[in-house]
Amino acid sequence: MLQQESVLHVLYSMPWDDSQGEECCVARLSHKGNMMPNGTNAVADYLASLPADRREAIAAVRRAILKKLDRDFAEGMLYGMIAYYVPHRLYPAGYHCDPTKPLMFAALASQKNYMSLHMMSLYGSGEQLAWFKQAWAKAGKKLDMGKSCVRFKKLDDVALNVISEAVGRVSARTYIERCEALLKGNTKDSRSGKRLPAKKVAKKAAKPLSRRGKAQGG
Repeated sequence: MLQQESVLHVLYSMPWDDSQGEECCVARLSHKGNMMPNGTNAVADYLASLPADRREAIAAVRRAILKKLDRDFAEGMLYGMIAYYVPHRLYPAGYHCDPTKPLMFAALASQKNYMSLHMMSLYGSGEQLAWFKQAWAKAGKKLDMGKSCVRFKKLDDVALNVISEAVGRVSARTYIERCEALLKGNTKDSRSGKRLPAKKVAKKAAKPLSRRGKAQGG
C-alpha cells in the first residue's frame, strides 16, 4: 500500500524553466526533501571525480533525467552510482532484496569501458520498452542496450530528449504499482508474452541491481 504524503507542493507549482538548468532541477528536489542527507555533495563529488569527457556526458544525461523526473522520486548516491529512487517515506517497503535500500527507478554511472544508464521502468514493460526503442531509432542514434541498461561511450551516442521523455512517462506511484505487480507475478514476459511466476519475477528483478556495485570513475 502507498503511504500518503503530507508534504506541501508549493515549489512545484512554478512552471518549468529549462533556461535555469541543472541547479533549478536540484533545488526543486532538495526543497521537497527528495535528496539523500549527503545527496547533493555526494553527487557533486562523484561528478568531480570523473575525467572531463565522462563528466560532461554524465552531467548532460543527469540534466535530461532531472528535466522530467516525477517530483516524488529522489536523487542520491546508491551502489556507487547517481541514483533516482522512491524514498522510504513514500514507499516504506523499499527494495525487496534489501528493504533498507529504497526502490530504485534509474541509475547513472561511469563504468570501466563505458557509461551506463539503468532504466528499471523499462524492465518488464513491453509497451514502454517498444516505445523507447522506436523513439531512440527515430532520434538517429544507435542503441546499445541490455534488458534495462543503456550503454554509451560518448555524449553524442545518447538521445537526451528520449531519455527525458522516458523518465517523464512513469510517475513514482505508477512505478510502485508496476513493481508490486511484478513481484506478485501479475505480469507477462515482455518477449514471450507468457505470465511469469512470482518467484521467477523476483529473481529476475534482483539481477539488475546486484551487478551495479562496481561503478568506476574512469
